[in-house]
Amino acid sequence: MASPSPTPAAADPRPSRRAQILEVASGLFARRGFHGVSINDIGAAVGISGPGLYRHFPSKEAMLGQMLVGISERLLDEGRRRTAGLSDPHDVLSALVDWHVEFALDQPALITVQSRDLASVGEADQRRVRQLQRSYVEIWVAAIRDVAPGTDERSARSAAHAVFGLTNSTPHSARLDRPAMAALLHGMAMAAVATPGALCPPDREQSAAG
Repeated sequence: MASPSPTPAAADPRPSRRAQILEVASGLFARRGFHGVSINDIGAAVGISGPGLYRHFPSKEAMLGQMLVGISERLLDEGRRRTAGLSDPHDVLSALVDWHVEFALDQPALITVQSRDLASVGEADQRRVRQLQRSYVEIWVAAIRDVAPGTDERSARSAAHAVFGLTNSTPHSARLDRPAMAALLHGMAMAAVATPGALCPPDREQSAAG
């Protein structure tokens, strides 16, 4: 009689030590700025000696680099995943708005670090982050142009960045609970981009003549 197959071990739901360090460091960087936080500060916050952090990251700069590259990879990968298989332009744009709002509300510290401290990482990480960010923006540009035919690429890109500005800044001054804030941001973003004529204002000369 064959012996029963061993039961697979349950996956450990806890984040890795590196992930824990990055999470704590992002909060410290967001509050004090990258240059206002030392290795010893991060070590004390995660319960290990400052020098012990070098077993996980070669430097504070490398830690920030992995953090920012990771954010950009996550935004791009999840944006692609959520829009895969969608054919209706409004559904695609709505999925992108939902994702960006979700990220901004759940990760305000990462949003702050991403917008403020990119210049503090090495050139290779800066190039990688910018490459990933451009790819993410291009998903939005395509979605916006599909939902608002006739919108030129430059206007669509500006609209995408305007939506990012709306969603990325709001978590720091939100006055509503999370579901209400998410619904408000989603509605405002969709109205600003998907309302007919919103991105194709009438010609100034025609407006003046009217």
